[in-house]
Amino acid sequence: MEEKSYKEIEQDLRKRFRKNIWCKFTKGIRDYQLVEEGDKIAVCISGGKDSMLMAKLFQELKRHNKFPFEVEFLVMDPGYNRENRQLIEANAKRLHIPITIFESDIFASVFPIETSPCYLCARMRRGYLYSQAQALGCNKIALGHHFDDVIETILMGMLYGAQVQTMMPKLHSTNFAGMELIRPMYLIREDSIKAWKDYNNLTFLQCACKFTERCAADSENGKDYENSSKRQEVKNLIRHLKQVNPFVENNIFKSVENVNLSTVIAYKKDGIKHHFLDNYSYRMDEE
Repeated sequence: MEEKSYKEIEQDLRKRFRKNIWCKFTKGIRDYQLVEEGDKIAVCISGGKDSMLMAKLFQELKRHNKFPFEVEFLVMDPGYNRENRQLIEANAKRLHIPITIFESDIFASVFPIETSPCYLCARMRRGYLYSQAQALGCNKIALGHHFDDVIETILMGMLYGAQVQTMMPKLHSTNFAGMELIRPMYLIREDSIKAWKDYNNLTFLQCACKFTERCAADSENGKDYENSSKRQEVKNLIRHLKQVNPFVENNIFKSVENVNLSTVIAYKKDGIKHHFLDNYSYRMDEE
């Protein structure tokens, strides 16, 4: 198959994937007020399909938006092997994304840790990205989490964390003053991202850490790591529920938009726990 030019890939975003990707992207930007005039946004690229697509979408947004803002396309190398580093650079060149690469030793730091290495890796990555983005004069970092990540996080919180919470479309940083985190892919389905990747015959990184490489090697020797992943378990559960109810994904997403605080036992706000009995004697309930 003949390799498509970056211009053709951009045109496909505007036409073939307009409804399921471009319009979902711009709706998320508008609905959650993610990009504002004067922003300088560090678009954080891991090398996977989600963040690479996000970079292309930001290029389109900057080309057509009605107010000025700036972007930096930021890649952190946390210790990739040579092949993975070269793949990121090759994809950036093919897609015409002007990346800035900086290095860290996160993989080496996390690899010896047996308990929740992925969680620790994600936390460390975010800190490095905030720091580098701030040094570049950015006030926001953009991450490539999509709709499926959001609904999986909701269920994971309920099933494994005994809490109702969601992955927010934007957050103020607690450790880097004046910085925000935004998730512009919030409304885009993972299947749409995969369709874009496959249609354009693109190959991106999966998770390329040493821990994942070790798990893959062990899997070849008969060890099943897929079932040990809580996120994978939730993916499988949603897939099963969808066979019975095709609206289950949207219902999970909408559930955290339709929370009625009068019908929950307790909730926390700003670190303070509120219980339904606090005001029970002052209101009339209806069954």
